[in-house]
Amino acid sequence: MGKILMLNGSPRAPRSNSKQYAELFSRVCKWDAEYAAITRTNHLELCQRLEEFSDLLFVFPLYADCLPVTLLHFLKTLESHPPQRKPTVSVLINCGFLEPEQNELAVKILELYCRQNGYPFGSVLAIGGGEAILGTPFRILVRSRLKKLAASLERGAYGRWKVTMPISKGMFLKASTKYWLSYGAKNGVTGEQMATMRIEE
Repeated sequence: MGKILMLNGSPRAPRSNSKQYAELFSRVCKWDAEYAAITRTNHLELCQRLEEFSDLLFVFPLYADCLPVTLLHFLKTLESHPPQRKPTVSVLINCGFLEPEQNELAVKILELYCRQNGYPFGSVLAIGGGEAILGTPFRILVRSRLKKLAASLERGAYGRWKVTMPISKGMFLKASTKYWLSYGAKNGVTGEQMATMRIEE
């Protein structure tokens, strides 16, 4: 039986959606799955811990069509401090876009990294509507794909899956606009101010 280290590469790991996805994964995984968040100070410690694991699951959000800087910095350290026994690397990535295909470039970057540094590459689960989907009945779709991801690691029969909310783009846009206006109001920002902020950016 293998052992999985789930590394959260989100810059806001303690209160991130990535942490929630890691927790959901650990509930459906039959292997021993340990969780750790990447911080500025624990890179070397995590590199050393990798010796204990057969699999490494990176869990992170899409940042500007790429990897978050938290993860990028860790990968740089890992490149110069690799474990003797390199684990199989799999990916659990989520993005705020409705389309899970938006995650593909970030996955390709990690694939290239693994190829250049001699890490076997495993499975991928790409999630669209990452922040919103967990608070909807469509959460069950995520759980179903997480089961497939876990089973693929356990069997060593790797695959790729994606999941999102089965709604139209128009409905998603309407719901997300309502959410952000409500969020802004809770924090003392009006709709007009939010519109001005978008224009200035």
